[in-house]
Amino acid sequence: MATRRPRPGTGRPGAALLAGALAGVLATGCGAPAATGADGGHTTAPAAASPASPEDLCTRVVAHWSREVLDGTTYGDYQSMGLSNGQYEILRAVVDEARAEKRRAGAAAADALIDRRVREGCVAWYRSGGPGEGPWQ
Repeated sequence: MATRRPRPGTGRPGAALLAGALAGVLATGCGAPAATGADGGHTTAPAAASPASPEDLCTRVVAHWSREVLDGTTYGDYQSMGLSNGQYEILRAVVDEARAEKRRAGAAAADALIDRRVREGCVAWYRSGGPGEGPWQ
């Protein structure tokens, strides 16, 4: 007489526990609570925002670090900032321009220059392919 083998995953004691926990979470609901309509009934939750484009992410991170470097509150290499080499090149050029603009026209003008020039740099960088093949690119 042949011995029957249990199906994979069914003979583990943790599998039943995990399945029970998952069922409990699903039964009680997870995620954001549903919105309540004017009549007290539930409405559908708003759709999640679409993911940011690479250009937008580049702009956010490079502008942030450009301001930090301009204000003198930080200094580090591109890796410690979480930037690629290309993003760091944009930062260096923008900070040089922003320093001159800050001396000439003040902090608000330098801040506006950072927003404008970082966006231009990131758009151009991704238009030409963005990060290269090397990990430092």
